[in-house]
Amino acid sequence: MKKTVFSRVFALVMALCIVISAGAFPASAESLSGYYSSAEFESQYTYDGDDLGATWSKEATAFRLWAPTATAVTVNLYESGTEGTDDLIESMPMAADVKGTWVATKEGDLSGTYYTYTVTVDGVQTEACDPYTRTTGVNGKRAMVIDLDATDPEGWENDKDPHGGNSIVDAVIYELHVRDLSVDESSGITNKGKFLGLIESGTKNANGIPTGLDHMVNLGITHLHILPSYDYGSVDESKLDTPQFNWGYDPVNYNVPEGSYATDPFNGEVRVKEFKQMVKGLHDSGISVIMDVVYNHVYNAEEFCFNKIVPQYFSRTTADGLYSNGSACGNDTASERAMVRKYIIDSVKYWADEYHIDGFRFDLAGLIDTDTINACIEEVHKTHPNVIFYGEGWSMNTLVTKPDVTMATQKNSTLTPGFAFFSDSIRDALRGSNSNTSKPGFINGAGGFTGDIKAGFMGAPGWCKSPTQTINYASCHDGYTLFDRITLATPDASVADRIKMNNLAAAVVLTSQGTPFIHAGEEMLRSKPLEDGSGFEHNSYKSADAVNNLKWNDLNDAEYQQVFEYYKGLISFRKAHPALRMTDAQLAKDSIKPIGGLEFNVCAYQIQPVNGEESEGLVVIFNPRASATTVELPEGEWTIYVQGDKAGTEALGTASGTVTVDAISTCVLVKEKAAAPETTVPATTTAPTTQPNADTYIPTGIHPGVILCVAVGVIAMTAAIILLLKKKK
Repeated sequence: MKKTVFSRVFALVMALCIVISAGAFPASAESLSGYYSSAEFESQYTYDGDDLGATWSKEATAFRLWAPTATAVTVNLYESGTEGTDDLIESMPMAADVKGTWVATKEGDLSGTYYTYTVTVDGVQTEACDPYTRTTGVNGKRAMVIDLDATDPEGWENDKDPHGGNSIVDAVIYELHVRDLSVDESSGITNKGKFLGLIESGTKNANGIPTGLDHMVNLGITHLHILPSYDYGSVDESKLDTPQFNWGYDPVNYNVPEGSYATDPFNGEVRVKEFKQMVKGLHDSGISVIMDVVYNHVYNAEEFCFNKIVPQYFSRTTADGLYSNGSACGNDTASERAMVRKYIIDSVKYWADEYHIDGFRFDLAGLIDTDTINACIEEVHKTHPNVIFYGEGWSMNTLVTKPDVTMATQKNSTLTPGFAFFSDSIRDALRGSNSNTSKPGFINGAGGFTGDIKAGFMGAPGWCKSPTQTINYASCHDGYTLFDRITLATPDASVADRIKMNNLAAAVVLTSQGTPFIHAGEEMLRSKPLEDGSGFEHNSYKSADAVNNLKWNDLNDAEYQQVFEYYKGLISFRKAHPALRMTDAQLAKDSIKPIGGLEFNVCAYQIQPVNGEESEGLVVIFNPRASATTVELPEGEWTIYVQGDKAGTEALGTASGTVTVDAISTCVLVKEKAAAPETTVPATTTAPTTQPNADTYIPTGIHPGVILCVAVGVIAMTAAIILLLKKKK
């Protein structure tokens, strides 16, 4: 939310009055910001305990708040979670404790009781939500004490990541907004726009085509990336009968699920239960869950609970006290400060621990320092080594509050080896840059991009040192959908050719080294036409559901269904071939070789059988030309698995010597391993393989000849004994 200069200056003046009169902090805005980040302040006030917030037990609840600038703090207990309701139970004074914290304990079972803190700084009282609250009432204004174990779904103790132990390059990520999957009537989903809508199975459109969860499972994705689903401020949870939509990049309470996605936003327990049910249902369906997190800024810096408790501490400020705005959202988070860093680490770990989240996508990671990113990864991986991390590594201007701070950007990728970044390099090479939407890219037939395609295919864009650090994509929630971008760049092309361009982009993304990322609906030619029909929406962050939702009836069209099948086939092929999923840059460099003798703009590569690949190698050919091309193949017979509008793990034919690749298409071939020669054993050493006649077979495992000899011997001995007895008589 944008602020007027007056309101920002007013907030600054108030903050200065507080610290000056308290006599504890410097008088100027610049020195206040600097003092918060000073070694002196951090030594005196950095708290490293794990009990911030409300720690519940059936016998008592212990409250601990970090508020080093406060002179008095009370905790207020309420019957309801609705701000403004006159239902105060009591206000309890808190006692000052170590490292700037304040503590209080209330006897009895408080689960379900709502609360806030009132902080007094220089005689001014401010009421705020608990930054460490686990859940809230409606719109996140009042925190709630909760028994978290009581919110666990059945079988939660055995719930786990269905892809635990795999590398990030084994993932196929599908980016989705909670509402988009279900709100269209064609979805057939009951819990429209809710967490629970993501896990309804058996849903179909009017023609009986699977929708929702079943669609995602059939597609073959491994990871579902869900747009922000913590408590955000741009949707009024108390008015859900009024049409509202937002992507949710507006954080209010970082550790609380968004109430508008719950069936009851007024009851703090419901959102927690239903979020866990969603995760469990996705895991049971073989889908890992990635959470989109936005620690780089908050919805409203002046109203953010952390800043209300410790004025301006959570945010970076300019020398004159205005908020740094590299995010273009009104404020930037001061991640380099000790207690902000702790808060981010604690929050990420909490989602992994309590909600079994399998991955985190960091919005505008370039505004967060590398030490904080690395500490998040290290802390989470102590108990959840399978969790993946990636984000936006754009270089952005922000006013850091300490010297020698490095930011988590693409160019600093070597400093965050466990963190991957979106590759705008391969995105822009494929369909043209974001800055000029009429300019075509490689898939549209434009020249000049083959070098970038090669680098992306090898998992080695210029800023990247490892395939494990590049997220390959052609579209995401930001900007135009892939199909709309293609339409804008090639207005005179036929629909059939635009579909081919869409498929070509998908083939590049899904056969390149690195991690493939798909914008939900891309596999069914998703489009976001403006409501007035004048064009396409490129920034639908608050557009109507009619613009944003997935139109499941599109799959009734054979062309759309074929695109879905093509994506599905590419995904299954990628999963079947480890040579497409290398984790080492040098191995990729040594094992992937360009094929020469090609026509202009055609790209072709031979991949050696490495990384556990069971075939004898692959050939991948991209042809963006408006006409077919012929490519000379390496020696041997090659089996075709991707050709034209078909892809998968079933052979489409074979080729030797050369192969013809259709216009605007991809061809992928595999050299199968030769069958092992059959070996024969001489007849004289071969044991009988048929069972004797059942009437004469003796199941002793002893050769019949031996049995015959024994029988003859027994008869002979019996005869001898008889003769001997006769002689004695």
